[in-house]
Amino acid sequence: MAHADSESAYFNNYPPPKALPKHESLAKSFIDYHVESNRRVVLVTSGGTTVPLENQTVRFIDNFSAGTRGATSAEYFLQEGYAVIFFHRQYSLLPYSRHYSHSTNCFLDFMDEASPTPLYNSNNSDHGPIKVRNKYQDEMRDVLRKYRYAKQNNRLLLIPYTTVSEYLFELRMLAKCMKPLGPNALFYLAAAVSDFFIPRDRMAEHKIQSSEIPKEFSNNDEAVGAEDIYTGGFEQKQATSSKKLVVNLDPVPKFLQQLVDGWSPEGSMIVSFKLETDPNILVYKAQTALKRYAHHLVIGNLLSTRKWEVVFVTPDAPYERWIRVPKSRRSKSISGVEDQVGLAEAAKRAGSQIAPSTPEDDDTPKEGDGHIGAREGSEIESLIIPELVKLHTNMIVKFNQ
Repeated sequence: MAHADSESAYFNNYPPPKALPKHESLAKSFIDYHVESNRRVVLVTSGGTTVPLENQTVRFIDNFSAGTRGATSAEYFLQEGYAVIFFHRQYSLLPYSRHYSHSTNCFLDFMDEASPTPLYNSNNSDHGPIKVRNKYQDEMRDVLRKYRYAKQNNRLLLIPYTTVSEYLFELRMLAKCMKPLGPNALFYLAAAVSDFFIPRDRMAEHKIQSSEIPKEFSNNDEAVGAEDIYTGGFEQKQATSSKKLVVNLDPVPKFLQQLVDGWSPEGSMIVSFKLETDPNILVYKAQTALKRYAHHLVIGNLLSTRKWEVVFVTPDAPYERWIRVPKSRRSKSISGVEDQVGLAEAAKRAGSQIAPSTPEDDDTPKEGDGHIGAREGSEIESLIIPELVKLHTNMIVKFNQ
């Protein structure tokens, strides 16, 4: 099926999100404001997407993404002077508030009740003002000032989504709204978008039942037994007497090609992410995605080392560029496996008969060796975004020549 036909078939099969007109109005106003200022605008997608199993959704398929990469990156884009459209999974992490909503402490642990003062409340001497605990004051003040600056200067727009269908409708709308930006537009596609879904015409209308349904509640002539209640895109396999639910999923259409060729502004930069768990195929899969969709940069990362290293895969030399947080500055991670840092690069170099870098190289990066070490902080996004800004600047210069 041609790309245009695939797009039409998908979007005609789903009703648009109810909030789409409201979000479009907000996006247009935000973008127009920054077009007048000739400011760069980045669309940051963040968080996971749900795949409903029923039209009246009770159950859905989800992924692990909490939106850490997107929320963190948005802060660094704002620091670099970009305006940010933060297109995020509802209730996932948000820029600035992530420092506290994602903490192992309860948010209330950051607060204290100060002693009451007559000026604060003359009617109730038992109620003092709420304040931030002394040990968190400096850090919270810094975060608060950055957040208030972004909001007061109209630099940050939050647009939520939940399902994969909502994501695709809104992404298409936002990309088309960004057309007036031209090369000042940047797409940073960090959301973990589902690869599979159930087409609406095969989806169960009501909650999928897990127990027997009496005859009087069924549209059939006979009572529906526990082994017969698979509906709407589900298949039955009765290999054993125990009940199973077999979910029959279709691939989500790949709309990155339409984003590159049709939806996005001329001259804009499009960056996607490739997450893998196998170090042997990470670079290959990133290179394949880059060639297939003809966009500008794929940022590859392993699930086990994503907080400490990524690889930039580009169509131009040096083609493959690793960015790492030096070992001495790496944050601790419950899910991370620090021993796997460098494995994906080593696997690629082994196939090319090139010796892999040593662990010491990560802590002492050399100019021109294809590696970038942390200059400040331990968040790898503090390294990713400045390098990405340089690439975007180069693209704008070439476009305007």
